Amino acid sequence: MIQRFEIGPRLSEMAIHNGTVYLSGQIADDASADIGGQTRQVLAAIDALLAQAGSDKSRILHAQIFLTDLSEFGAMNEVWEAWVVPGHTPTRATVQAALADPRWKIEIAATAAVAGSRVAVAGASAPTPWRQG
Repeated sequence: MIQRFEIGPRLSEMAIHNGTVYLSGQIADDASADIGGQTRQVLAAIDALLAQAGSDKSRILHAQIFLTDLSEFGAMNEVWEAWVVPGHTPTRATVQAALADPRWKIEIAATAAVAGSRVAVAGASAPTPWRQG
């Protein structure tokens, strides 16, 4: 069974299937904020959607981050690193992209496990420096 949430004419904000939560790209409500503010807004939206699905950020499996300006990568990462759960950092891809509204600085799409699905941290090791995207 597929569950869809906040269904619109073009997309659903979230879908759940087989114990996996799929979030569409989340953007900031206040596009006048700087990259730190927009990142915090996007992460809060992700938190709210995951809570609605019975999940949380420690269960994120993969995140795709779209930045309009890679020079803001470091500032975005400061907010991201304060938000993620140590030992439960997801796989991630970060790319520069033109977003639908030129005022948006960041968009994040995520995939997570639903609570009750088994998640383990095995073989944790130091990150490879060139793979910190």
